[in-house]
Amino acid sequence: MKRPAPSLPRYIAHRCGGVLAPENTLAGLRQATARGYRAVEFDVMLSADGTPVLIHDETLERTTNGIGRVCDTPDAVLFSLDAGQGENIPTLVEAAALCQRYGLLANIEIKPAAGHEARTAETVARFVAEHWRQGVAPLLSSFSYEALCVAHRLAPQLQYGLLYETVPPDWQQQRAAIAAVTLHCAADAVSDEVLGEAAAAGVPVLCYTVNRPDEAEALFARGVSSLFTDRIDLLG
Repeated sequence: MKRPAPSLPRYIAHRCGGVLAPENTLAGLRQATARGYRAVEFDVMLSADGTPVLIHDETLERTTNGIGRVCDTPDAVLFSLDAGQGENIPTLVEAAALCQRYGLLANIEIKPAAGHEARTAETVARFVAEHWRQGVAPLLSSFSYEALCVAHRLAPQLQYGLLYETVPPDWQQQRAAIAAVTLHCAADAVSDEVLGEAAAAGVPVLCYTVNRPDEAEALFARGVSSLFTDRIDLLG
């Protein structure tokens, strides 16, 4: 049975805790909760051992003290790294436990390394379907439409969101193929035409990444439903 569509707050903490904690860490989830946020977004990629972990880049250098590609790094090395301020790279299992404990809606962005689209999608979808039993059902999105299709075939009962920079003309056909419940795109690329189409179809539009109150209010006035923000200290 398909889970009910998520109830979307106006603001979603980008990469767990925005600027208040190292990105994609458990510290970020705690910061978001402390600030009263009800929803968070984070990225999930696979380690060399196939473990789903929270990290954005395919390489380790920007966000950790490690080097090399995440998909080539075994767990023993990955989990010894500093992801900032003494934080470790979390597993999806750890993040899920906190989200369920705090009652957070999690937008899980499936972030496959090149060539690992199907395996990453299968791993994330299978874990959510089998183990995310409590709290708020998560929302899965990805820039990889291939990954979304793989995940949907494996777990059609889960909730999916289409994710683009600029929304393509055929987005409604892609949405129908995976029964997506939300549409995500860059805030500076969302058009009134797309907003009108989404409103007519009853699909909430979520925009990233918005860090100024004036920009946020303008987007809400145009019909955007929710915004991803780094500035959880200012917005929300």
